[in-house]
Amino acid sequence: MHYDVIIVGAGIAGLYAALNLPKTKKVLIINKAHPWECNTFYAQGGVTTAYNDADIPSHIEDTINAGDGMCDEKAVEVLSRESQGVIADLIERGFHFDSDANGELYYTQEAAHSRRRILRAGGDATGRYIHHFLLQKVSHPMLAGATVTDILIDENKVCGLEVYYRDGFKQIYADNVIIASGGVGSLFQFHTNASSISGELHGICIEKGIEVERMEMTQFHPTVYVGSHSARKQLLTEALRGEGAHVEDEDGFRFLFDYDKRGELAPRDIVSRAIFDYSKKRDKKVYLSFKSFEAEQFHERFPNISLNLKALGFNIPKERVPISPAFHYSIGGIKTDLDGKVAGIDGLYAIGEVASTRVHGANRLASNSLLEGLVFASRAVDRLQKSKAFTCKKIFQNSKEALVLPSDKAKKDALRHIMWHNVSIVRTKKGLQEAKEFIDTMLEQELGRMLRLRLLTAKSIVDSALKREKSIGVHFIKEER
Repeated sequence: MHYDVIIVGAGIAGLYAALNLPKTKKVLIINKAHPWECNTFYAQGGVTTAYNDADIPSHIEDTINAGDGMCDEKAVEVLSRESQGVIADLIERGFHFDSDANGELYYTQEAAHSRRRILRAGGDATGRYIHHFLLQKVSHPMLAGATVTDILIDENKVCGLEVYYRDGFKQIYADNVIIASGGVGSLFQFHTNASSISGELHGICIEKGIEVERMEMTQFHPTVYVGSHSARKQLLTEALRGEGAHVEDEDGFRFLFDYDKRGELAPRDIVSRAIFDYSKKRDKKVYLSFKSFEAEQFHERFPNISLNLKALGFNIPKERVPISPAFHYSIGGIKTDLDGKVAGIDGLYAIGEVASTRVHGANRLASNSLLEGLVFASRAVDRLQKSKAFTCKKIFQNSKEALVLPSDKAKKDALRHIMWHNVSIVRTKKGLQEAKEFIDTMLEQELGRMLRLRLLTAKSIVDSALKREKSIGVHFIKEER
């Protein structure tokens, strides 16, 4: 089995890369679970685009401001200047964004944006609609239910992947590999991510000496329904607050304005910390109120959220919903250039949430994530097709390491617990050090390969957080007294 390109992941970045690769190329998409079990499928709010050429400087400024001064300005400029092109490409291929009564594209606004520039589809199911569209359009084959266990590299050249598929390890060779496997959500006890998103590809890269960066920059979504017992929580999109939903305590007090003059429209890190701090200090529950909406208006604008909350027993918009922050997005990742190329390894690329292009700085601007997947997937494919192909001669042997051991489940749960309590919204040096010691101790034990890879990724997050001693963006270190 030899391919021109293997793509790991079937979210927006991986599928858009596949869509842009010609049918003459032998391409394989590898997906760990079902094709729809990815973060793109759960993305509600929308996809950002510069409204027009005149809006590019403002979009760049909003992104940089949200990133708290840590954005790579060249990366942000690439993101914004190429945004209209990728959106136009989707529309030209037949995708339909929501439009108003006159047939004009409907733009909405979310926190930290200075104007309406976010496109949506299906009201509150933008990611799902784009994902379904791309799955229909991509003609390259997909291997679903295959777990990547190693990246095959020989003399700084990628040769393919090792996967575990149907009860056995297999080598699949390729001239190029694009990693688009998503973030690290399942490392945390509470998150909004697909269950298959757990950072193993980061761990493989760490094993190989491939640089990961800014791993401490983990973003928490401030408004997540907390009533369910599952680790993956029901996301309540930023667009709700952008269009009038209010955060309040059990007495109806809108306390966010005590933390930031922008209230509900402050950046995510500020809103998350405010909710965390207020509920802890006042010992009060926090809610998202929809009382500013008319019933018909709410059901039309947010049909999926409306159905989901109705199924949970809520009378929306009359009733408010209890909320809490939960892990949402990994800002750091595998270090790449602005074409998604991984330095030092010929033929290896990383795009989307798994990668670090430094476009988000210390805090991602709302709805820039789907756009990032589109823009950098396109750029990676352009670079790949212009690059010289190298043929690997080495034949790799099957791994003999057990994928999962019976004791891994309890250890995995313990890891998720300590990551949530010690490495989440508010961190302390003491708490981070405890997490580091916990992970180091566990790494010395007998483990299945997948848990070992998760631990390596978690260790990278903790080590990065310990090195950054001052708070910035989503990385908040509380001084101990």
